[in-house]
Amino acid sequence: MSGAHKHLSFDIATLHAAFADRAAPADIIAEVYRRIAAVDDPGIFLHLRPCSECIAEAVALPPFDPEAMPLWGIPFAIKDNIDLAGSPTTAACPAFSHEPDTDAFAVATLKAAGAIPIGKTNLDQFATGLVGLRTPYQPPKNALDPDIVPGGSSSGSAVAVAHGIVSFALGTDTAGSGRVPAALNNIVGLKPTLGTISSIGVVPACRTLDTISVFALTVPDAWRVFQVAARHDAADAFARNIPPPPLVAPPPSVKIAVPDDATREFFGDTAQAASFDTALERLVALGAEITELDFTPFFEVSAMLYGGPWVAERLSAIESLMQDASTTLHPVTRRIISGGAQFSAVDAFRGIYRLAELKRKTAPLLAEVDLLCVPSIPTFQTLADIEADPVGPNSRLGTYTNFVNLMDLCGVAVPTGPRSDGRPGSVTLIAPAGRDGLAAALAECLQRDSAPRLGATTHYLPPIASLPAGPLPGETALAVVGAHMSGMPLNRELTSRAGRYLRKARTAPTYRLFALAAGASARPGMVRAGTGKAIDLEIWALPAQGLADFLVSIPPPLSIGTITLADGGEVKGFLVEEAGLDGAKEITEYGGWRTYLQREA
Repeated sequence: MSGAHKHLSFDIATLHAAFADRAAPADIIAEVYRRIAAVDDPGIFLHLRPCSECIAEAVALPPFDPEAMPLWGIPFAIKDNIDLAGSPTTAACPAFSHEPDTDAFAVATLKAAGAIPIGKTNLDQFATGLVGLRTPYQPPKNALDPDIVPGGSSSGSAVAVAHGIVSFALGTDTAGSGRVPAALNNIVGLKPTLGTISSIGVVPACRTLDTISVFALTVPDAWRVFQVAARHDAADAFARNIPPPPLVAPPPSVKIAVPDDATREFFGDTAQAASFDTALERLVALGAEITELDFTPFFEVSAMLYGGPWVAERLSAIESLMQDASTTLHPVTRRIISGGAQFSAVDAFRGIYRLAELKRKTAPLLAEVDLLCVPSIPTFQTLADIEADPVGPNSRLGTYTNFVNLMDLCGVAVPTGPRSDGRPGSVTLIAPAGRDGLAAALAECLQRDSAPRLGATTHYLPPIASLPAGPLPGETALAVVGAHMSGMPLNRELTSRAGRYLRKARTAPTYRLFALAAGASARPGMVRAGTGKAIDLEIWALPAQGLADFLVSIPPPLSIGTITLADGGEVKGFLVEEAGLDGAKEITEYGGWRTYLQREA
């Protein structure tokens, strides 16, 4: 029966459409194993569950209901430093191998949502590396070009997704292991805010910096998995309760910072530099405002990850194994982690202090923008490169990734279409902690605009599902008409309070708009009138606490009232008191604040 599904894309939307059309989940699982045999790369999986066992789980699922079980029947793979009950966890070290009795918290959550685990995937030993070759087992091959490294440390997970063997896979990310393999294999890699996915049941690398990451063919797939996996785990000392919102359209204007010319590093790869420029042009066409930053302080943070005391944190995780000379440690892994012994407690505190200084130095830069955009990798590395130098090329791959977890940022690596030489392009959109939704929203638009193939398959993006346009439970919709709109000077007063852009809208044609005379920054005031004009506005959603805090900050003569929209709906939003119109200039004819500013400029 699986032959009927031989050419089926394994993105979640396509599989769920097939299930809705009465495709049997057992046949999809059988197709997974047919694809494993067809790819014929024994380096991808370190442990495969029996096909019959996975089929039995699929058959036992309740009737298809993607609302109740958002991952119903979806096959996935698990990096082998994350526990799956009944399967060995090795972290790519035979001496460490053990069989856990329980699933990792995240794995259990995904299974409860209907996902079917297929097996455990290869990795750089103890998640130490970005090349995917530091394993005592046969390493996986890059899904697109066997001469290029597959990327690590989550190599097997990324390659399995890129081949379309599974719909998604779990990786981990400390230095870039959820992003670098995604870029090298033309897929999406979502690295969430630290603590949003439980680390219980994960073999630590640097426990204070580790997070489970998600590989998928599309941004909506990665986001759906993240929404399921990000359940607060009170047993995890590093957990943070930040529920992911639905994936929505990004604001029409987003400020993005990129490395300036002096601090862009591509190691002579002109095709990669051109690919990055093309991606930035696409972002501008999507409404982004690009500004350049000196990335030197970010690179200084990156250097601390392997050149500072955080290497000692890796040593603390496997110290007993390091002391046993007979342990099957990969020689490069042993060499790197043993370097942690040189650092003292004094060094650790000095590192913490230096990191705090650099974070304070970059804070004003980050406060002026919504996102960072960087190349996911500066260049490609071949197997021959690593054979000649096991460490240098690995370090180069982390150029734009190593600083992210140290600075408590989140990010999404997204394919941007082939480069001039046919190799995959990729950029990473990076946001402050808790703003995963903004990075994912813009990444979805960028992937759709670039329209690359999905991984190494012959498939392309499925039609986009409708995005939710209303507030969530516990949120209130708020209409803004001036300096709080996206791209405007006061927009961060919303985003810093977990505000989410919902949509553009217009008022009923019964409002007048004025440029107010007073205030530290230019701002408008809107009043309801008997006659007037429809005024452009944006509708945002604010959680209850954020809204309460925001309302307290609103200065006179502005106020919040009820605004009637062009479609007859009503929403709370900004109005101005009559006394505030003294000396104001009426600008109703422009139909909106943004248009007025553009015409005045």
